[in-house]
Order: sequence, then structure tokens, then C-alpha cells
Amino acid sequence: MTSTTSDRLSYNVERSVLDRYRSGAERVEASLCCPTEYDRTYLEILPPEIVEKDYGCGDPSRYVNPGETVLDLGSGAGKVCYILSQKVGATGRVIGVDFNDTMLSLARKYQSEMAEKLGYSNVEFVKGKIQDLSLDLDKLQTWLDSHPVATIDDVSALEAERDRLRTETPLVADNSIDAIVSNCVLNLVRPQDKQQLFQEMYRVLKRGGRAIISDIVCDEDPTEKILNDPELWSGCIAGAFREDAFLKMFADVGFYGIEIVDRQTEPWQVVDGIEFRSLTVRAYKGKAGDSWERNQAVVYRGPWSEVRDDDGHVYKRGERTAVCDKTYHILTDDGSPYQDDLIPIKPYENIPLEAAAPFECQRDRVRHPRETKGTNYRVTTEKETSCCEPTDCC
Repeated sequence: MTSTTSDRLSYNVERSVLDRYRSGAERVEASLCCPTEYDRTYLEILPPEIVEKDYGCGDPSRYVNPGETVLDLGSGAGKVCYILSQKVGATGRVIGVDFNDTMLSLARKYQSEMAEKLGYSNVEFVKGKIQDLSLDLDKLQTWLDSHPVATIDDVSALEAERDRLRTETPLVADNSIDAIVSNCVLNLVRPQDKQQLFQEMYRVLKRGGRAIISDIVCDEDPTEKILNDPELWSGCIAGAFREDAFLKMFADVGFYGIEIVDRQTEPWQVVDGIEFRSLTVRAYKGKAGDSWERNQAVVYRGPWSEVRDDDGHVYKRGERTAVCDKTYHILTDDGSPYQDDLIPIKPYENIPLEAAAPFECQRDRVRHPRETKGTNYRVTTEKETSCCEPTDCC
């Protein structure tokens, strides 16, 4: 694709998306995205207008827990945010980010009503681009209202104010979010902004936080005909991620534990022989950091003979594999995507983290039992009871 075509396409993408979703906020567009089933328990108290004018392709809200701070990228009419509000409860918080003023107005319209029904207020809707979560566009608009741009000097002043807002009052702060959700929105972002989008998701999540993203993917790259059709951009087709590339985008910015948690069996649409379907991916933040030796190990349960993680470490079935303290917790802590597949082996004598030596990443990956028990471990125990029932034959 030439730069001229790319520039023209970039303009059409953003404009066509804004126009179509503005229209979708004013009247129901049944074909805007694929139908999604939600838990009816959470829909009963929602105003019919936001239920009817919500467009998505999955339900990432089912993977959110009470008390969490959740960010909804492309919150639209607010349906998912108001579902999340009930799930996280009074001790949680929900932030919806959208760029479309008409959708934001619709979502904000029911905040007081929903707070009265629930007995608490834990939802806010903010204006921003999901690929630039540091810039609060409402604050920038307030500045523009009193500082109109008419000269080159004015442009410079605008750029300076934009940078100041990003630094001093970011829309979403670093390491502040427990869970990010998004429902059929990432595909609407311009192609040249998509890497930044994933970097922004990673930036705002807390260590151990996770992104749960439902979006439209395709089995082959879209054709030029598809890419140059504005209707297919706003209709969640032209911007769809190729399925394997979608997961790679998470890995490339540092996410771990990346898994497909839901995948539409039959295609939602087929265009020019290319299949488009809904996919929900969950991915975690927290792999970065120092590696310390505390004599911990993990045992892979099976059923495969061995598995390999994103960093090339191999875990063989039934074998004690040496891991650093950081990896041990990533693999075995409650809520870990790996905890059901690996058995944690703790050392008999705890090594305080402040006394731990650096983990030798090039060491033999097998952890000898004596490393866990201690080289001077010579305990002998008396048999207290039979390990078999009286009727069993051992």
C-alpha cells in the first residue's frame, strides 16, 4: 500500500467509524456487529435504550471480579460498563473511554438513574482515543475553547498544552487498572495506531493485571477491495486482525499467559472468501522484573510430554523445573493462567527475597530435590498410619 493510499485510508477510517457509530447512537443498527448473549441477570435493570444501541461481538465482562478497577475501551452506549458496575460492586470502579460524543452523551445520560438503582456510583465515562489513553480530550477541548488555533504559534501552544495534559493529568495513569475489557472496538483503530494501542493497554495495567478483549478476526489478510471500502471499516470487517497476528500483538508488547477463551465456531461473515468471526483473548501483564534464586521449582502435570513458554523455557512432564521467584509466582499464584497445569514445589527453608542471589538463567533447568530440601536434610519419619484403607491391597 502506498503512503498516499495509506493517508487517504487513515482519514476515511476515522471519519467513517465516527459517522456510523454516531448514527448507531441515534437509531438502532442491527447489522453493525454480531449478536452477543449476556447474562440476563445484569441486563434487567439497564435502560432499554442502551441495551438496544450497544454493538459488540463478545462478553469480556464475565472475566471480571468484585472490587476491581476496570477500563472499558470504546465503551459506546455504556452497556458493558453498567454490567461491570454490578460485577465489581461498590468497592470497584469502572471507567469507560470513547471518542464519539454522541455515544458518550447516551452513556452519561443514565449515570444518575443507574447509581440510584444500584445504591452506589462507581462508573465514569471519559473522552479519549483508546490508542492514546494519556490524553484527556475533554480537558483539551476546554483549553481550545479559550485558546482558538489560528496561527502556527497557536499550533505550537496547542501541542505544548497537549503534552502538559498527558504528563500532569493523564486520562488513565500508569499501572492503575486491574482489568481492561473491550468489545469489538480494537479493529476500528487506524492500522498505523494499532501497535501504540497495545502499548497503551500494557502501560495502564497494574502488574498482574489483565486485558480481556473481544474482537473480530479473520483467517486471511483482507483483500485490497475490502481495505478500501469505508463501509467495511466501520462495519468491523476491514480492520479485523488476522487471528494469529492478533495474539502476537499482545506478546510483542510484553503480555504473557495469552489465551483464547472464546472463539465463534461459525463465521460471522464471509467476504471475498475470507472468514470473519468473534474471538475473545485474555492476556496478563507482569513478566518484566529481576530474577532471584529462592530454590523454587514447578512440575508440569501433563498431558503433553513437554510445553514451552513465551521465553523458550521448557517444562517436561513430571520433572522438577528450576524457576526464579518471579516466574514461580507467575506460574503458581491464585489467578495465574498456568496454575492448573503446574505443581508448585516450595523450598523447605525459606530464603528471604532480600537475601536471595540472582537466578542463573543458564543453569541446568532440572531442580535436584536436595536443592529444595537442603543439602543437610537427613530426616527420617516414623510411619504413623497406613496409606491404604484396610480393605485395599497395597
